[in-house]
Amino acid sequence: MKHPDQLIRVVTYNIHKGVQGIGPTRRLEIHNLAQAVEGLDADVVCLQEVRQLNRREEKRFKHWPQVGQADFLAPLGYGSVYRTNAVTRHGEHGNALLSRWPVLSHQHEDMSDHRFEQRGLLHVALSAFGRELHVVVVHLGLVRASRVRQVEQLKRFIEREVPPGAPLLLAGDFNEVGSRLRQALEAMDLRAWSGMPQPTFPARLPLAQLDHVFARGLQPVSLSAPQGRPWWRMSDHLPLIAEFVML
Repeated sequence: MKHPDQLIRVVTYNIHKGVQGIGPTRRLEIHNLAQAVEGLDADVVCLQEVRQLNRREEKRFKHWPQVGQADFLAPLGYGSVYRTNAVTRHGEHGNALLSRWPVLSHQHEDMSDHRFEQRGLLHVALSAFGRELHVVVVHLGLVRASRVRQVEQLKRFIEREVPPGAPLLLAGDFNEVGSRLRQALEAMDLRAWSGMPQPTFPARLPLAQLDHVFARGLQPVSLSAPQGRPWWRMSDHLPLIAEFVML
């Protein structure tokens, strides 16, 4: 039996660029998100739709952070890694990873499948329990055909960049529910919690689990998604919390 210290708590969370609402009712939620992320007490936090900078929002909101959102959200003592997926008129946004363990290396790969969606993956190697733990953070496309091609790209990337025997976490917003995604990733020896799904979208009335955490070389232990007004006010997604034990 593994020592309890080898329990790994992972969160994946699409933070909707730290802003919620429409038009004049738009509000800055990044400060609430920082408190929420700290309260989740995860070893690894995988984030999507993270802003590095946005000149328009910086002018609009008085308390816009003076650093990128990944650095701002990192609890005390955590390392943060951010890589850009999309460059926009006013700034850029992408994926990020926060870790209470040392970061050994990181890299980015473009996964854009067509000119209307800029997508990418973030690959980070961490030192956990004396081993090299690989984490891939993704935000797949809205179009089904694009996601099929992006999963194939993921397969090639993992085969090329992650050693066969190394433990691996794959987490993010997959924009998909159902068995097809699970079957495609199980063919890559990636497994997820086999219990009841935990809907994460839309946050106010969650109906679908679009966010997932898959693993290789780790045993799934639990899966949960906190609900309630504080959560749906912060983002259109709920955070997904997954726990694993190192094999």
